[in-house]
Amino acid sequence: MRIALVASLAWQDYRNDAWLSVCSVLALVAVIAPLLVLFGLKYGLVSSLTERLENDPATREIIPLGGGRFSSEFVEQLRQRNDVAFALPRTRQIAATAQLGAVTVEMLPTADNDPLLAGMPMPKGLDQIVLSQTAAEKLGAKAGDWLEASFGRQVAGRVESQRTRVQVLHVLPLEAFARDGLFAPLGLLEAAEDYRDGRAVPAFGWDGDAVGVSEQRVYPAFRLYARRLVDVEPLRVYFVGQNLLVSTQAQTIAQVQSLSRNLSIVFWIIAGLALAGAFAAIFAGALAAVERKRRELSVLRLLGFSTAGLLLFVVLQALYSAGFSAVLSGVLYGLAQSGLNQLFVQVPGEYASHLLARHYGLALAAVLGVSAVAAACGGWRVARIQASEGIRDV
Repeated sequence: MRIALVASLAWQDYRNDAWLSVCSVLALVAVIAPLLVLFGLKYGLVSSLTERLENDPATREIIPLGGGRFSSEFVEQLRQRNDVAFALPRTRQIAATAQLGAVTVEMLPTADNDPLLAGMPMPKGLDQIVLSQTAAEKLGAKAGDWLEASFGRQVAGRVESQRTRVQVLHVLPLEAFARDGLFAPLGLLEAAEDYRDGRAVPAFGWDGDAVGVSEQRVYPAFRLYARRLVDVEPLRVYFVGQNLLVSTQAQTIAQVQSLSRNLSIVFWIIAGLALAGAFAAIFAGALAAVERKRRELSVLRLLGFSTAGLLLFVVLQALYSAGFSAVLSGVLYGLAQSGLNQLFVQVPGEYASHLLARHYGLALAAVLGVSAVAAACGGWRVARIQASEGIRDV
């Protein structure tokens, strides 16, 4: 009951000093609103850049350089790693081509969880493919169409070729793969490689000198994607330890991470200076309020209020200003955020400035906490106010 009474009295006095109260609110808004805009820009820009990298599988791709010799068991071990999202062997690049009409396309192996084919139907049989947009445009093909794929080889000076029909399950967007290509099960690429090496391919009835290869097939490369951006550099280090030269986007990722760290340092330096200034202003305001309201506070002491009650009176008035300033700063930031996003954002779903609900909550807690501590430090002089001062004024 006594706390409610102190809060009521503090509010009535706060309203009576309306102009001073407004000034204290605006002084805090001048500190809080710019900090919200600064942090919103920092979080929005870094989040958009990070999300753009996360959503681009090419950023997480690790490409082996040079000719290697990788067994299917080795690639399977890579696929089982927690930091690997997708791994699949690749046949020789020179053999991984197909002729679709007048268009020569690159063939890439695919399987479940392929980052480039996320959300698309996955080819299951040897007669199913996913076609790149550039190849589809040249062929005038669309999902559901059947195409004739031919594979040529030269044996003993003779040029030979075999054909098979494949169905286009889906057309890959241009941003996912910008070259002429098709994605098919690994078995189709192995069949094309075996045929071009002069071996028979029973699955298609293609003749050759021998049937297929043994289970110990050796692959010159693989397709591999890290699970997260932070996994790219550890994987690069792992392959270096295996004496394997790989190409990654680790430098690009490091640049974004460095930008985030540098912006955080700048923000916290500015925020620290601003909060120190706000603390000093609230502290001085509390000192001035105690001196200005010494008579009123002495009367409250005469009425039986303890030092803690009088201190609570001063702190509550500071919290009233902090609460109003936080709300007003949030409104002003919302307007600034809307304007900045409309002015600078070109890609839907990205932000130049953006804050989450937890950021608003953290800002509110920080403002209230700093205000309460500063007011308590500045208002501690109420302990010196004696009830006799109130008696003299009665």
